[in-house]
Amino acid sequence: MKKAELLLPAGSLVKMKTAILYGADAVYAGTPDMSLRTQSKFTLEDLKEGIEFVHANGKKIYLTLNLYIHNEEAEKLPQFVKTLQELQPDGVLVADPGVFYYLKENAPELKRFVSTQANICSWQTVKFWETMGPLAGSKGGEVTACGFGFS
Repeated sequence: MKKAELLLPAGSLVKMKTAILYGADAVYAGTPDMSLRTQSKFTLEDLKEGIEFVHANGKKIYLTLNLYIHNEEAEKLPQFVKTLQELQPDGVLVADPGVFYYLKENAPELKRFVSTQANICSWQTVKFWETMGPLAGSKGGEVTACGFGFS
């Protein structure tokens, strides 16, 4: 049986280090320009330092790329993905199917996870995401396990 992972948000480098020091198995973080973490206080240098710290403590870090991009933001995507490849997080949390597809095609080495912001509320949506090949996803908070046929 797989152990549950205690995953905590990290809105700043200090919060990230605190979460790891107080027992989180993993943290997630993002930058305000390419994620829904609009209150994020991370710079690129902070993310580099944070990833090194998390990995030095034997823990995991996921970076968020979970916004739904518009055409004007899509221009930033190749550079952001290149940065993700350089940073080497343990995975990327994604909500937008187009962004997910872009990662699958252009950065297949990055582990992709479906963000809770994708709002998986039906088995049809689960089937869709299965075709995209994520490692994991989470159901929308408004849906019970019974809504997916589990008791």
